[in-house]
Amino acid sequence: MASQQGRHFLQIPGPSPVPDRILRAMDMPVIDHRSAEFGRLGRDVLDGIKTVFGTTQPVVIYPSSGTGAWEAAIVNTLSPGDTVLMAETGHFATLWRQIAARFGIEVDFIPGDWRRGADPAQIEARLAEDRAHRIKAVMVVQNETSTGSTSRIAEIRQAIDRTGHPALFMVDTISSLASVDYRHDEWRVDVTVSGSQKGLMLPPGLSFNAISEKALAAAKANSMPRSYWDWQEMVKINANGFFPYTPATNLLYGLREAIRMLHEEGLENVFARHQRLAAATRAAVRAWGLEILCENPAEYSPVLTTVMMPPSHDADQYRKVALERFNISLGSGLGKVAGKVFRIGHLGECNDLTLIGALSGVEMGLAAAGVPHRSGGVQAAMAVLEGQEESNTRKAAVA
Repeated sequence: MASQQGRHFLQIPGPSPVPDRILRAMDMPVIDHRSAEFGRLGRDVLDGIKTVFGTTQPVVIYPSSGTGAWEAAIVNTLSPGDTVLMAETGHFATLWRQIAARFGIEVDFIPGDWRRGADPAQIEARLAEDRAHRIKAVMVVQNETSTGSTSRIAEIRQAIDRTGHPALFMVDTISSLASVDYRHDEWRVDVTVSGSQKGLMLPPGLSFNAISEKALAAAKANSMPRSYWDWQEMVKINANGFFPYTPATNLLYGLREAIRMLHEEGLENVFARHQRLAAATRAAVRAWGLEILCENPAEYSPVLTTVMMPPSHDADQYRKVALERFNISLGSGLGKVAGKVFRIGHLGECNDLTLIGALSGVEMGLAAAGVPHRSGGVQAAMAVLEGQEESNTRKAAVA
């Protein structure tokens, strides 16, 4: 086994590395969560997080994982016996389906092969057939973390509009918020679900619901039992920067710093950086002679790249070798693709040099594990990054 000295490369697609600035911001004594000082912190984060979602509507923050935010979206807007429309884009879409089913929700699940995002045309066709408006919500995962495929949320919104269907539109951005372009208000999403441990660069522990007026109205009329997840008390008390129960104070300090960091870089620049790093990673995978799980280039994820292993080679064994020899953690295959793929995360606190170091570890790991591949993936990634840098420099000079 190689020495474990030096930095550990955490290249899973979340939880992502937590920047030093955020760690230092969280290194604070706990304060009275009923005090004026906390009220200022609460208002800072509750107002600031709206800019990341692209909304002027309420965003509620729960002390929970993203799974809690899924549950909150369901219990506030739906009732047992309701029907919702989902698309089988991967492991996490499947989990959302399972949670809905536990609450007595009927799920019309559009089957998929885990190699693409949700198809707007299929969603449009299902809604057009539903003349009785039995479908109460369309629920889509923007970035399917298990597969490296994204769903085209703006196009799905347009598909819903063409049918004139009144269904609520709910989107999971747990692994895409602050990494992939997202516009809650512009795309007229009713409930956006997210979490802290991906693009927001925080530890796990916070989850979010961004809520439209239509969704708030549905919640007021909905009779599904709920207490902890109830939006009504949250929205009322959040108006003054407070919470109806004890909040995760130190994570909120970290969230305030994360929002500052995103604004300093500029959200458009954040999205462009993720696209650049993803393009470089895909170039490396192709140079190695390996296959990318996502089949549609229009749906490639800026957050992670999922790589298919050659036949008869186990992805988990490869990941074990890479970790032991080179101190790099890569994402495992989940659900239907367990053991068949590994996932390279390139989100959050990641830049060109971090990515090149990670891809070097991946390539050395392939050799150490005896996985058939061609060399030169790192050079291919560097060429993409250098080429894009040169292009950006030329554009700036012309401007």
